[in-house]
Amino acid sequence: MSHHPSSPAVPPVSDAQIDEAAALLAAGELVAFPTETVYGLGGDAESPAAVARIYAAKGRPANHPVIVHLAPHGDPQYWVGPLPADAQRLIDAFWPGPLTLILKRAAHIPAAVSGGQDSVGLRCPSHPVAQRLLEAFSARRAGHGGVAAPSANRFGHVSPTTAQHVRDEFGDAIHVLDGGACDVGIESTILDLSRGFPALLRPGRVTPREIADVLGVAPRLPDGGDATAPRASGTLKAHYAPRTPLALLPFDALEPMLAGAQTAGMRVALVARASRAGTWADARNVHFVAAPEDPHVYARELYGLLRALDRAQVERIFVEKLPGTLEWIAVNDRLGRAAAAFEANE
Repeated sequence: MSHHPSSPAVPPVSDAQIDEAAALLAAGELVAFPTETVYGLGGDAESPAAVARIYAAKGRPANHPVIVHLAPHGDPQYWVGPLPADAQRLIDAFWPGPLTLILKRAAHIPAAVSGGQDSVGLRCPSHPVAQRLLEAFSARRAGHGGVAAPSANRFGHVSPTTAQHVRDEFGDAIHVLDGGACDVGIESTILDLSRGFPALLRPGRVTPREIADVLGVAPRLPDGGDATAPRASGTLKAHYAPRTPLALLPFDALEPMLAGAQTAGMRVALVARASRAGTWADARNVHFVAAPEDPHVYARELYGLLRALDRAQVERIFVEKLPGTLEWIAVNDRLGRAAAAFEANE
């Protein structure tokens, strides 16, 4: 797992720590654990009481489904009706990794993990600590254990990409396995296969083009035009929001707002690529953050950046909108939801 140059060395997670966390899950308790995308808040996916605890801890609406995380040797067929050939092809191509598949839920799986729907979201994470925890828990469940885990933060807040972010949200109330900083940094791609055609419900590191290369057909994109789509994690319009008001606009549209803030003596943050920021990077009362020029690096650093800006004592956050190309789809998606939380109040 790659780390930022600045991130401290992570103490190795011992077998005893893994076993303790698996025992807590088996007892119906919650455990926060690292994945390659973000930290998850995990509970036994087959225990409606444990799933209810997740919702209560997050303050999350109960009709909002959670993703079930499987061990590398876990059996997806246990969780779904017949496994479609397309699903198997994608599993072979992308698991373990940041791709969640929405499939028809098997009758014996409790509806609680699905927000009451007849589908279920499945993923196999690639983070070694997540895999060890999932293997240990699955062993306690005759090889069929799955851990339901949305991001380990209060509902609608910025997702956590370090163990400290989780502690900042929940204090000592949640048991946390520290596996270092997350490598991908934004949530998994969610692909719906429950309706007979592939549909992208949430963009992520696995791109629509990569999915099309495996399936031979491009997935439908999340343009909001599909009323039959199942609800999925992190697809509400306003989500992933910092506490400081955030505006997302092309740089040309940000400049008059920056000028107005200067005139008003307001301290603001500006997140833009250095190639665009020009003299605003050094302007008075502007807390400038140079945005990464690479989409994967931007994704990895995004949530840590939003959390840092909340602590920067600024009144507004101005973010340069990124190119509308497919390589930027996941970062634009998260920034758009962060900004949407404030647009209604403008």
